[in-house]
Amino acid sequence: MHMVFILIALIAFIVFATSKLRLNPFITLLLASFIAAFAFGLPLDSIESTIRGGFGKILGYIGLVIVLGTIIGVILERTGAAIVMAETIIKFLGKKFPTMTMSIVGFIVSIPVFCDSGFVILNSLKRSMARTLSVSPVAMTVALSTGLFATHTLVPPTPGPIAAAGNLGLENNLGLVIGVGLVFAIIAATAGLIWAYFSRNLPSTELDLTEEAFEEGKEHYGELPGPWKAFAPIFVPIVLICLGSVASYPTAPLGDGFLHEALNFLGKPLNALLIGLGFAVLLIQGDEKLKGFARHTEKGLVVSAPIILITGAGGAFGAVLAATPLGDFLGQNLSTLGLGVIMPFIVAAALKSAQGSSTVALVTASALVAPLLPQLGLDSDMGRVLTVMAVGAGAMTVSHANDSYFWVVSQFSKMDVATAYRSHTAATLFMGLVTITSVWLVSLVAL
Repeated sequence: MHMVFILIALIAFIVFATSKLRLNPFITLLLASFIAAFAFGLPLDSIESTIRGGFGKILGYIGLVIVLGTIIGVILERTGAAIVMAETIIKFLGKKFPTMTMSIVGFIVSIPVFCDSGFVILNSLKRSMARTLSVSPVAMTVALSTGLFATHTLVPPTPGPIAAAGNLGLENNLGLVIGVGLVFAIIAATAGLIWAYFSRNLPSTELDLTEEAFEEGKEHYGELPGPWKAFAPIFVPIVLICLGSVASYPTAPLGDGFLHEALNFLGKPLNALLIGLGFAVLLIQGDEKLKGFARHTEKGLVVSAPIILITGAGGAFGAVLAATPLGDFLGQNLSTLGLGVIMPFIVAAALKSAQGSSTVALVTASALVAPLLPQLGLDSDMGRVLTVMAVGAGAMTVSHANDSYFWVVSQFSKMDVATAYRSHTAATLFMGLVTITSVWLVSLVAL
């Protein structure tokens, strides 16, 4: 049990150091990584390489995506395209429910796209809508982050749910997993939307304007682009990633020839965002497009640098925890409690909270409980599908300081750590509890 107390103490240190002592989250997470390594007794000769490896591994996936997504966001904001997108969506869905609109957008985007990438891509749209409609930026942030998170943890073709389905023998029943996953993802996203409402009065500096005053008149931007041109830098990458996911399905619906190879290449997040950046360049007006692009790129690099460093430090902290016996201890002890469909949830939630990655929690927890399905009464197709849902619910419980997504959400939204815990982290806890309750109720009827 001492390992659990160490984990709690580490989380308390991170919250205290960043919110009370005002230490930079990057330094705080780096210190927490070393403290955790010593406290859990990692071999001295592996501590440095573990921290470096964790830092580099997370940035190997999300680092360049953050840079390109940030530059696209800067261009969308400075050319007025973000305003066009916000007005178009508001016109289509109405002005009455902006947080629900943001949740729906996130829900759809994260089916093929990792939630980290989705938040980076959609952040400028969220900010513009919050400003245009005078809506709480914290509420909009929670609506977007939870909408993304719901499908990220519950609906294939996101890698985590697909891997969990494979571990539980459902590789030939992905259609059933997707259908059931969409239902529970709607429940999870609705729970996140409810928490967004309760978060509306939390403080935020996201709309505080420092370097450039935001002018209400559209003349500030010159001639605004049309809706198709404004949306292209965001939705072209999303469509490409969707098509890449379809092409990579185990059943190879598009064959294995040139079309498969081309879509698989173009559908990689980095490649898709680079194409999106090309469409963003088309938004820049004036005779000196190259100079304008250089200015926007420089601004994007300045904005993205601290986010990249903090995200990498979160990855280092998660890698240290993953290298300790903590995850095995929690998983093995909880897997023997015999709690029916609740047990896979507890295992996944413990793993998620301990090491930060939802995908790792999905893969590890599903592998741990797979041999126990007959004893748990879950050894049927529907039982296995509900187990995937229970593991997915656990994999969203909770997103906190050792999760790169926590830092992407908090830093892009300019939240302090205390506010991020009260909004985003609390929302993921509420989502997980509501989702597993729904899964448990369905299991009483369906099994």
